[in-house]
Amino acid sequence: MSGETSELRTVTVSEKGQVAIPVDIRKRLNIRKGQTLVLQVSEDKLLIVKSDDVSRDIKDGFRHLLALSESSGRELWENEEDAIWDNA
Repeated sequence: MSGETSELRTVTVSEKGQVAIPVDIRKRLNIRKGQTLVLQVSEDKLLIVKSDDVSRDIKDGFRHLLALSESSGRELWENEEDAIWDNA
């Protein structure tokens, strides 16, 4: 987290429960009209994250598992003992 800055801002919740993200924050975070955001509630805190970022983080988090499963699959299927099944 080094190098990250933190900023506090206030917004007002409308009757419909809506909040407006200030334009300077939308520009800085490249949040566009119609973009999907994810709301995460942790105890009494609310975190808003772009869904694209969440998807990328999930993929990155599972990348090592995919590599491991591919490696394990090759070991299981690409061995001399199982070659007999290929000729049947």
